[in-house]
Amino acid sequence: MSQSVAVVTGASQGIGQATAIRLARDFSALTLVARNRARLEETAQAVQAAGAKALVIALDLAEPAAAQAVVDQTLAAFGRIDALLNIAGAVPQIDLFDMTDEQWDAGLALKLHGARRLTVAAWPALRQAKGAVVLISGNSALFPKAPYAAVGTINAAIVALAKAFSDRGIADGVQVNSVLPGPVMTGRRRSYLEHWAPLHNLTVEEATVNFPREAGIARYGKPEEIAELMAFLVSPGARWMTGSTLRMDGGEVKSI
Repeated sequence: MSQSVAVVTGASQGIGQATAIRLARDFSALTLVARNRARLEETAQAVQAAGAKALVIALDLAEPAAAQAVVDQTLAAFGRIDALLNIAGAVPQIDLFDMTDEQWDAGLALKLHGARRLTVAAWPALRQAKGAVVLISGNSALFPKAPYAAVGTINAAIVALAKAFSDRGIADGVQVNSVLPGPVMTGRRRSYLEHWAPLHNLTVEEATVNFPREAGIARYGKPEEIAELMAFLVSPGARWMTGSTLRMDGGEVKSI
């Protein structure tokens, strides 16, 4: 395997962790970014077991200086950046009329501005490597609803941001796409179900079964399934795909 480096944010759990472990088969080194160092170290062990080097950077991408720190440490350790996968970003699922300005700002700071700053900071290295960027959004970008207004609003902004970056990337040789996962069973999803169930007079077990039915899908997605799509988008086989928004949702979105 030739020297190739991917930066994965949100790599401590869920889709980010699954993506990092999957990319260890294709990249010689990975930078793993999230707030929880202990969980990042677990991801790093799995990445190293798969044969890739791992650099752990535990920080909060909502902080303005964090993006440049990730890029500087990655270049110091590995000398290049070939792929950037922006996966970090927990957005509170709170009703439109209940969210405070602070909660809105927290969601925007990490998922939107964190991804924007990191992509901008990494862009010179990505341009030099003719690299690839993926920004993760979500199906709620297509149908924002009052009970989780911030999720839909911020996810829609992520799609627009990716499209803008892809436009610049045509001239600079950097490929940029966004991914919209549907309901994926992660730790965050389980926490959501624990909150959602009592609101509908259900046990968590009942809610876990009922939610896919209400979404019109056969089952929840797996983080590893989204990881395969992410890996494809930063692979040589996807080089002509840029500015695209890809859904992987088990058929949740019924429109064409």
